[in-house]
Amino acid sequence: MKKTLVILFAAVVTSVATAQKPIVISTAHSGADEIVENLWNNSTAPHSNGITTDESINEKFELFDTTQTDLYIYKADPTVATGQGVVVVPGGGYRKVCIEYDGFAVARYLRSIGITAIVVKYRLPNGHSEVPLEDAQQALRYMRANSASWGVDPKQVGILGSSAGGYLAAHVSTATPDEEKPAFAILIYPVITGSTHSTHHGTFSHMLGKERTAVEQEYLSLENRVTPTTPPTLLLVADDDLTVPTVSSMRYYKALKYYGIPAAMHLFPSGGHGWAGHDDYRYAEPAKRAIADWLEIQKDQK
Repeated sequence: MKKTLVILFAAVVTSVATAQKPIVISTAHSGADEIVENLWNNSTAPHSNGITTDESINEKFELFDTTQTDLYIYKADPTVATGQGVVVVPGGGYRKVCIEYDGFAVARYLRSIGITAIVVKYRLPNGHSEVPLEDAQQALRYMRANSASWGVDPKQVGILGSSAGGYLAAHVSTATPDEEKPAFAILIYPVITGSTHSTHHGTFSHMLGKERTAVEQEYLSLENRVTPTTPPTLLLVADDDLTVPTVSSMRYYKALKYYGIPAAMHLFPSGGHGWAGHDDYRYAEPAKRAIADWLEIQKDQK
């Protein structure tokens, strides 16, 4: 029987702590209404990431060596619910899952404006690009399967991701069969391209392995995977992002417009990388308004 370590709100670690097998963060800390533990794992999912070490977590609530997929559910108050749902996939360069700000904080904001959200603790790729993709796709299916009881329109379920999570959200948007694609996507400073001068090498290294080829990187450069059925997409980036070059998002936006797909891109003057979920970010309120406006537009376009 697997043992799961639940991280309590009061027990904030000050150094990397390891658990015997998976780690689940408590509802008291995450603010989630409920947690779906072990949606699947390396033994039960279609593919394994090959990681055999225990999951671990540090004082920033960044998760490492994830091998079990868990869902944190944030249900919108029925009195303000819009009927929309969003699957949230955090970033971390595919080396870790930055679930605190990229995940929990973003989901709490979405819930506050009437959006039901799921934060996905996905399995890291460890050279298996299909693993996080199938985790995010399964989370979409889970939300749609529960849409009636949650007051969510199954045709209004979208995806949001930041950094490597932005790559994952765009990967879901471009690699999922048309009938299962998200209704819309929100990408925050996403990794998109594998082009040498514009990529985030760490994300592609962890996704494809250190022996990756230029052909593999080109194939998984998502500006090359856009089709007429890619969902409408909002991109939020800062001009001075030195971690993931802003041109990466520009390439994706250009591809979306080439196929006539509704899209919007907000380029903030500053902020660098990693500001999602941080209320002290200088442009936090404009970013939140952009997300709320985009969601309202998608609802109107139903």
